[in-house]
Amino acid sequence: MILANKKPSNIIVVLFLFITALITIFPIYAIFLASLRPAQDLFRFGLNVNIDLANMNFANYLFLFTGDSHYLLWYRNSLFVAVIQTILSCFICALVGYGLAMYEFKLKRILFFLVLVTMIVPMEIMMLPLFRLMINLELVNTYWGLILPALAVPVPIFFFRQYLMSVPKDFLDAGRIDGCNEYMIFFRLILPIMKPAFAAMATLQAVASWNSFLWPMIVLRDRRAFTLPVGFSTLLTPHGNNFDILIAGSVMSIVPILIFFLIFQRNFIAGMTAGSLKG
Repeated sequence: MILANKKPSNIIVVLFLFITALITIFPIYAIFLASLRPAQDLFRFGLNVNIDLANMNFANYLFLFTGDSHYLLWYRNSLFVAVIQTILSCFICALVGYGLAMYEFKLKRILFFLVLVTMIVPMEIMMLPLFRLMINLELVNTYWGLILPALAVPVPIFFFRQYLMSVPKDFLDAGRIDGCNEYMIFFRLILPIMKPAFAAMATLQAVASWNSFLWPMIVLRDRRAFTLPVGFSTLLTPHGNNFDILIAGSVMSIVPILIFFLIFQRNFIAGMTAGSLKG
C-alpha cells in the first residue's frame, strides 16, 4: 500500500536502497551469528546465517568481560584515544581552516597548496620520519605518540576551509563592531554555524582513529596499552588463534561507532552535503 501511491521512479529508488541496506547489513548479521557459536564451527562451516539454537550461546561475550583477557583494557584505550584525538583534531583543523578561509595574509595560497599536496602523500611514506620524531620527543609507547601526528590532517582542514568559504566576511566585521576580538568571533559567532561540519568531521575522524592499526602497532610496545586493532592482531599467532574473543570482540567494537553515527546522523549528512557544495 505504501509503494502503491509512489511514482515508479521512486519505487525503484526505494527498492535499490533497501537492497543496498540488506547487502550492507548481511556481513554484520553473519559475523554476529558466528560470535554466538564455538570457534570450531567457523572452520567447519564458515560464515553462514543458519540459526542453530542448540549450538548458540553468549559464552564468547561472557568470556570477554569475565575471562583472562585484555579486551576491556584495549576497549578503554581505544575509546580514550578516539575521543581525545577526535576533539583535538576537529578543533585544531577548524582553526586552520577558519584562518585559510576568512583572513588574508602573506603565503596564504602557498600554505593552502601545501595542504592540498599533503593530501596526496600516503601515510606510509611519512611513518619513518614521524617515528624518528616520536623517538626524539620520547613519546614512543605513549598515547600522545598516537594522537599528536593526527591533530592537523589535511582532509579536515580542507573540508572546514571549504565550508567556511560561503560565510560572508561582513559577518566578522559585524562582530568586531560589537566589540568582539578575533577569538570571541570564532568561538561565539563561527562555531555555532559549524555544528554540521563538526558532526561530519568528528564522525570520520572517530572512525579513522578507532580503526587505526599500522601507526599504533609501530608506536605502542606495552600489551596493556594496545588499542583494539593492535590487540586483535595479537590473538592470531603461529601457536594458536583465539577466534572466540576475536569474533565476539569485533562485534562489540562496532557498537561505539554505530551509536555515534546514529546520534549525529542528521548533522553528519547535512555537514557532508554543505561541505560538498560550498566554496
